[in-house]
Amino acid sequence: MHRLTTLDLHVAGEPLRVVLSGFPEPMGHTILEKRRSCQQQYDHLRRALMWEPRGHPHMYGCLLVTPTTPSSDFGVLFFHNEGYSTMCGHGIIGVVTALLEARLVQWTEPTTTVKLDTPSGQVVATATIQQHHIQKVSFRNVPSFASALDCVIDLPSVGCLHYDLAFGGAFYGFCRAADCGLELRPEQSRQLVDTAMSLKQAIAARHAITHPHEPDLGFLYGIVWIGPPQQAGVYRRHVCVFADGALDRSPTGTAVSAHLALLHARQQILPYQDVTFESILGTCFTGRIVEQCREGEQSMIIPEVEGRAYITGRHEFLLDPDDPLKEGFLLR
Repeated sequence: MHRLTTLDLHVAGEPLRVVLSGFPEPMGHTILEKRRSCQQQYDHLRRALMWEPRGHPHMYGCLLVTPTTPSSDFGVLFFHNEGYSTMCGHGIIGVVTALLEARLVQWTEPTTTVKLDTPSGQVVATATIQQHHIQKVSFRNVPSFASALDCVIDLPSVGCLHYDLAFGGAFYGFCRAADCGLELRPEQSRQLVDTAMSLKQAIAARHAITHPHEPDLGFLYGIVWIGPPQQAGVYRRHVCVFADGALDRSPTGTAVSAHLALLHARQQILPYQDVTFESILGTCFTGRIVEQCREGEQSMIIPEVEGRAYITGRHEFLLDPDDPLKEGFLLR
């Protein structure tokens, strides 16, 4: 039997399955090339780990690979129900926690820094440690930016909607949930997913999405619904629906980065101002702008995002070659 071992965590409620062994090293000189190699050669293993019966439609995972930047400690590829992400904020928080807990990185108190190559670029993460316990993980994300503001689209089921587009390691469309008659509550999860997928398809069909220098990053990854917070001290509630209708249980680290870029573009926040976002569960990530930069004509920010992860289990999965469902399936 094919054996795969994983360390499972949740990050603000969102699952993360970190593959420790049993997954071949993908080929490539860059992380994007390794991502393509996984898509072409090892996608059956992604499906086996993410899909039923070992996973579920909202499972999320990552694979540690050899870094391609000399200063990085590891490379990481993220995957989900549909395929492969270009970056993942909750994944960074979770994988750094996993690396430390599995003793794959040596601990130092009060902080330990881990540098990771992702398909979107190098990310620098820092774990805050007190008395051998990880208190939080923060990371400086890739350059993030607002790509389009105050766009309008007609969604047949709802009517005329306003949306913004921003990049935080992946591209997201931002829309007010109230404009669709929705509230950001768990009881409306199904409606939030269904409407988001219709909106995502409509925007993708109408709006050309391009990254300044990497074609592989130029696609709409998800929709972020925004609404008022439900806790004191929180700036805003936002809920991300990504990939093939996966609803993020966490505030989504890349969406926090993109959201900060939108707020910066509208001059609604200041550099180094702590901004806390809550998820559909009420769990929180806090972000801030730590640097401003420019690439050509595009104004960008370097966001920093922090949160906490918790280990939920260790697994050894077996793929029986005689099992007709060994590569998984999905029912919704």
